[in-house]
Amino acid sequence: MDLKKITDKTSVSPQITPQDMAAIKEAGFRAIICNRPDGEGADQPSFEEIEKAAKKAGIEAAYVPITSGMVRDEDVTAFGTALKGLPRPVLAYCRTGTRSATLWSFHESKKRPMAEILAATKAAGYDMNGVARRIANGGKNRTDTGDAKYDVVIVGGGAGGVSVAASLQSRKSNLSIAIIDPADIHYYQPGWTMVGGGVFEASQTAKTMGSLIPRGVKWIKSAVAAFEPENNAVILDGCRVVKYDRLVVSPGLKLDWDAVEGLEDTLGRNGVTSNYRYDLAPYTWQLVQEMKEGRAIFTQPPMPIKCAGAPQKAMYLSGDAWFRNGRLKDIDIQFMNAGGVLFGVKDYVPALEGYIAKYDATCNFFHNLVSVDGEAKKATFTVAKPDTDPEMVTVDFDMIHVCPPQSAPDFIRVSPLADAAGWVDVDQATLRHKSFDNVWSLGDVMNAPNAKTAAAARKQAPVVADNIAADIAGRSPVAAYDGYGSCPLTVERGKIVLAEFGYGGVLKPSFPSFLVDGTKPTRAAWFLKEKMLPPIYWQAMLKGKEWMAKPEKIEIAAE
Repeated sequence: MDLKKITDKTSVSPQITPQDMAAIKEAGFRAIICNRPDGEGADQPSFEEIEKAAKKAGIEAAYVPITSGMVRDEDVTAFGTALKGLPRPVLAYCRTGTRSATLWSFHESKKRPMAEILAATKAAGYDMNGVARRIANGGKNRTDTGDAKYDVVIVGGGAGGVSVAASLQSRKSNLSIAIIDPADIHYYQPGWTMVGGGVFEASQTAKTMGSLIPRGVKWIKSAVAAFEPENNAVILDGCRVVKYDRLVVSPGLKLDWDAVEGLEDTLGRNGVTSNYRYDLAPYTWQLVQEMKEGRAIFTQPPMPIKCAGAPQKAMYLSGDAWFRNGRLKDIDIQFMNAGGVLFGVKDYVPALEGYIAKYDATCNFFHNLVSVDGEAKKATFTVAKPDTDPEMVTVDFDMIHVCPPQSAPDFIRVSPLADAAGWVDVDQATLRHKSFDNVWSLGDVMNAPNAKTAAAARKQAPVVADNIAADIAGRSPVAAYDGYGSCPLTVERGKIVLAEFGYGGVLKPSFPSFLVDGTKPTRAAWFLKEKMLPPIYWQAMLKGKEWMAKPEKIEIAAE
């Protein structure tokens, strides 16, 4: 007997026997539903036998037989009626449990989000992606035939998605391309550090999505519910289906604010802020200006995260402001990092340590934020140092800048495109999916071991565009991504340590060292960040102009 829990109220299992009933009772079940028709297998006990044993054990039983592979709309209704009339928790069973898990998925489709259903059944060992379209349709069989179809469908209208659309157009202007994204606003997220440091206004980092979609590209303003890569289909909320010849997946990542207890309730007040959100970055600068004394905490969660340097960028710009206004001596700066190093590429660490010393900041490694009490001004961390038992530490604060835990979006994590950790599973050089040859991915959502930055997406977009164009022409991949990422570490107002590196931490400087030595703080790098990068982003990257972003070519034999 193999009982598989889907929710606290419902579990499923493969075939059970009358002899299992005592154990089922012991497990706390009050009812069972048989979804396997009598006579399906020679060694299969009849429902009458199961019902008799259940009654003896004080368990109610219902019979909702489903022919394998033929779940009808009326079967879903009957299953729902049975669930409603039975005491919980309920165990549903068939030959393998799949029919029962499918019925539950269809029944719950009107009450639960797609991602939640797929995650719950996946955790129980049942992959419902093959029936995702029907789940999206409220558990009912589809009857419409008017689905849209495009040469290339791009999921995500952020830096990666818009850039690759523009780059594709520059290579093959006759392609039909669609971008799927429900957002009204497109954000220049690298600018939020500067907003939190009082350098940019928040409005400088936002434009309407409609103004940025390349001319000739269809914008489908909808959220994605699921993928059917075997059928070359993307399922939208509301059960619309968009078909594709080739798919690009670039929806970014999920900022999991709820993973820190109490954080969501106090963000934007009580001294709790984050430059990882457009509406909160101005509050960071407000707090910095208002703070005269006390303790300022800056947190960094476990990797991977979007722009790994961003948590300490906020610390440096805050420290610089307090240094300039003479308040630094009265402010205790604490950097709480879940990791064990200041920065992952050692070449840049000496310069950063110099600023840690300048601002008299204390680095606390292996400290992971788990809860925030805004009203009490207390933050609690799990401290898990190597070779020591984990412990909980609570620290008072007057201001706390939080970098939230981050993960792949829910609809990606439960999809057939994801690896075991939930990220889109790609070849790290070609950015092509490892299992589906007509799928590519770029940006924060894919699993290549690179930095998750807009600078990385700028380099990735031409690679994806080149390789899709080659695929259309019947050729093998022609371009490779070298892992390039850039992190302009704003160590003080007017100076930046320009970290540029590829796979394995190999330095990838864009400029000769006599112009910009990325391992040292320079005014030239600050000028680049403040004055040049925003227009490069808006006017070049998003328009398919690949300035300093031409991909490396793959040397291949003649085909």
